[in-house]
Amino acid sequence: MISIRIQKLTKRFGPVTALHGLDLVVEPGELFFLLGPSGCGKTTLLRCMAGFYIPEEGKIFFGDEDVTNLAPHKRNTGMMFQSYALWPHMTVAENVAFGLEERKLPRAEIRTKVGEALESVHMGAYAERKPNQLSGGQQQRVALARALVIRPRCLLLDEPLSNLDAKLRLEMRMEIRRVCKEFKLTTVYVTHDQKEALSVSDRMAVLDGGRILQVGTPREIYRRPARRTVADFIGETNFITGTLEASYAGRARVSTAIGVLEGVYGGAGAGPAVGSSVTVSVRPECWTLSADRPAANAVRGRIGKSIYLGENAQYDFVSGDATLKILELNPRFVDRPGTEDLYASAQPEDVVVLED
Repeated sequence: MISIRIQKLTKRFGPVTALHGLDLVVEPGELFFLLGPSGCGKTTLLRCMAGFYIPEEGKIFFGDEDVTNLAPHKRNTGMMFQSYALWPHMTVAENVAFGLEERKLPRAEIRTKVGEALESVHMGAYAERKPNQLSGGQQQRVALARALVIRPRCLLLDEPLSNLDAKLRLEMRMEIRRVCKEFKLTTVYVTHDQKEALSVSDRMAVLDGGRILQVGTPREIYRRPARRTVADFIGETNFITGTLEASYAGRARVSTAIGVLEGVYGGAGAGPAVGSSVTVSVRPECWTLSADRPAANAVRGRIGKSIYLGENAQYDFVSGDATLKILELNPRFVDRPGTEDLYASAQPEDVVVLED
């Protein structure tokens, strides 16, 4: 297992700067996701790691080795593309063997390693089939076997599941995680699918405009977004603007149009100055509805629109001129829209004061 270290990495395409002096460390054996909207720089960063792009500034290290200017075939990385990139005229076994044949390994060794790679992704019985005789999920497994068979130092995945239907994506998410952990591979995975990242990754980096906005575990990124852009991209949330009244021991008190909210800071910094205008993020599922006024973070209002979804219900909760989106598990108030004052409340740990 190796680490991957990115130091002050800058990549330009003509007058456009795609990456702005990025710093990042992927730990040995970690399944690390690069996440963000289209054009944020995540694929550019992955291609710099693979050697397809050479950065104008900065360094890339695999372990202690500087690979910044090393040719792609000398980096010994396994790469999986969005399009699978399988040779249509070759059998499954021949596709998987291609990288080993390029390395001039003995035929007997190639045959053994191809068999092991196919078995590891449950495709051993399909060795003699052509790609057009396989389903999309099976083709994806072959592409994964081909990346693994060369015993790469690290695995680089560029939106590998985007061409699959929803059911296959769910299946392949956990299959990829299983294989990466079984082979103890340091893996960097590019996606724009937040559910994919939250369910599979050990850690992730959220990018925007060629900059890294936040790095953390799925739980840290979801529950403690540091910036509005991160909170908005990862899941749904309610943004509430207000004025910072007090700040103490990592906690904050914010005066808003719907009442005073006690919360915590999403970022690691000292936070804004008292009296500053701030934005608060509260996830829809973090609100609790009740007929009685709670002791803290109580917002008085009424249910406007409601959507009953069986195990939960989604409400538009109207408080003055503000409307909050609330998701209630085991819904109790779905039949009481518009006519009754209720209270919505959230725990201070779920009220996150953002940096911007």
